[in-house]
Amino acid sequence: MISNVIPHDETAVDDSISDTDAPQLPEQLEKDLVQVFKLLSDETRLRILLYLTQQGELHVTALCDRLGQSQPAVSHHLALLRVAGLIEARRDGKHNFYHVRRQHFYRLMSEAFAGLSGDGEIRFEDFVLTHAEG
Repeated sequence: MISNVIPHDETAVDDSISDTDAPQLPEQLEKDLVQVFKLLSDETRLRILLYLTQQGELHVTALCDRLGQSQPAVSHHLALLRVAGLIEARRDGKHNFYHVRRQHFYRLMSEAFAGLSGDGEIRFEDFVLTHAEG
């Protein structure tokens, strides 16, 4: 029998944290960031974005080879990223070449840093994200 258990008070409120302390983002920016992070929570879509960032532009077949996935599967992921505005396709004959919309990312991340941090840094324990103008 455990005798030293203190019941948890479900009604207790931590007064050290208030709604006014929480970072405030414009509603549309918050929705855009949620959409981006949801899309990038999928490993395949994250890898597609990393390949496109590293290579600049890739054809669907090249992405299929790198990912080890079928063309329909990769095309599905590309369509989701394209509809979200994260990538664009350039048509060359019968082929589409995909690339990251860098300005869109820059805008989202710049606005996120501006909304979340006054000093250009977002901290997670020992990890620090820094926004450098440039």
